Amino acid sequence: MLGEAMERIYGGCLCYGPPIEGGFYYDMFIENKGVSNFDFPVMENLVKQIVKEKQPFERLEVSKEDLLEMFKYNEFKVRILNEKVTTPTTTIYRCGPLIDLCRGPHIRHTGKVKAFKVIKNSATYWEGNSTAETLQRVYGISFSDNKQMKEWEKFQEEAARRDHRKIGREQELFFFHELSPGSCFFQPKGAHIYNTLIEFIKSEYRKRGFQEVVSPNIYNVKLWQTSGHWAHYAENMFSFDVEKETYALKPMNCPGHCLMFDHRNRSWRELPLRMADFGVLHRNELSGALTGLTRVRRFQQDDAHIFCTTDQIGQEMMSSLDFLRHVYTVFGFTFHLRLSTRPEKYLGELEMWENAEKQLADSLNSFGEPWTLNPGDGAFYGPKIDITISDALKRQHQCATIQLDFQLPIRFNLNFISESGEKKRPVIIHRAIFGSVERMIAILTESFAGKWPFWLSPRQAIVIPVGPQFDEYSEKVKKEIYEAGFMCDVDVDHGDTLNKKIRNAQLAQYNFILVVGDKEKTANTVNVRTRDNNVHGEFSIEETIQRLQKLKISKTNNSEVEF
Repeated sequence: MLGEAMERIYGGCLCYGPPIEGGFYYDMFIENKGVSNFDFPVMENLVKQIVKEKQPFERLEVSKEDLLEMFKYNEFKVRILNEKVTTPTTTIYRCGPLIDLCRGPHIRHTGKVKAFKVIKNSATYWEGNSTAETLQRVYGISFSDNKQMKEWEKFQEEAARRDHRKIGREQELFFFHELSPGSCFFQPKGAHIYNTLIEFIKSEYRKRGFQEVVSPNIYNVKLWQTSGHWAHYAENMFSFDVEKETYALKPMNCPGHCLMFDHRNRSWRELPLRMADFGVLHRNELSGALTGLTRVRRFQQDDAHIFCTTDQIGQEMMSSLDFLRHVYTVFGFTFHLRLSTRPEKYLGELEMWENAEKQLADSLNSFGEPWTLNPGDGAFYGPKIDITISDALKRQHQCATIQLDFQLPIRFNLNFISESGEKKRPVIIHRAIFGSVERMIAILTESFAGKWPFWLSPRQAIVIPVGPQFDEYSEKVKKEIYEAGFMCDVDVDHGDTLNKKIRNAQLAQYNFILVVGDKEKTANTVNVRTRDNNVHGEFSIEETIQRLQKLKISKTNNSEVEF
């Protein structure tokens, strides 16, 4: 229906029109003009007319030869037919005047759609290739009744209110600049969140036997040829020439960690060897795909690679799942687990795959959380556990990953000396819990709606003097709290009333507001209230710091209630 409306309005060449999570889109090639959001009502009105007409969806099976003749006016359909269709015939669907390639199935007629909306438009490239033609993409969504549309619109309003880009600007956490697209500038308060998240994971590493390493950012292309990334991933890497040799910025840490493992002979006594790395990664994402912190070019991961024996896989998987549960529980996330098994095209021995998949399944069973099987969706180099988290709006996000890898140890010829003195091949477990730290900050920003829990908050406390004569005391209080390790500011701007200053601090999401006046100065105390306007009363500075330290250690999300 969207394609029919676009074709009737613009008269261009329709390309793809697939369903996606949260709606659908259609791509169209239009020479010398683009789509404007002023066109949205025109498209929507035309779709309303199409709905009234109750146009039937007709499925036809046609020979490839006839389709090439039918679509000869549309070079993109001709490309699809020549490159994607390998059978003598394929299916098309007719909807009113529109005929297009489609597998189907469809509803019986257009009258079944009761609510339709054009969401947005953008420019894109044919098949994501930046050297190919520029296409116009129009996104839409539809429902079988108006009530569902109203619920969706309400959800969109809440999501827009929580948008991490909006909150990032309002709270001065981070920004982007055209001179470094896809690379985020974290301001001091945003850097506090960033560093606190990394410190949180690092503190867990010490408890869980991980050793942190630091590896180079730039490698000769020979490394990526050995790892196999150059053949499959080169277009997503930033590469350049140095002294007649080609180098590239690393898009992932694993090949560098293989070099570290292989730096000297390894013994079975060293395994499992757990290497963790917060190195800066770069991936050459298309400019049109860059979306705030969720899709960037420069990022860091809480990345780790575990080199272990095949017999140790089960235990390491259990430890990784326990680590994951601990971290996600702190943030209040629920999560879903899927075991993705051997795909049709795989590398390695069948027996090794079956043994590894059994160990993963046993680990998941012992873990005690529900999980589902995702047959055939493992990576070509090994099975994996896919983890999806749910945020406060019940949206699904893929963050963590736990993947087995049989191939990199072969490609890099990694070995260890076994207990019997033989050379044996290790297995690598790729493991991340946040995934990208940037993406996790986006998810947390939206899930908390900018109302940060105390331990993570960039605005943990603010001192407000009731008058200018208490400015010096308020600076003293701020200094003591800041030096105790907390993010603390002071408001000595006396242009507003005390009540207005307290309200501004609450709107700015300061967890605790410490009011000081004559009584507090005399007694060396502060009067504590929260951003939710809970008044806790008067405490000494020392006691206030002690209580804040307990809140920070506990990592509770309800700091106001438990002060």
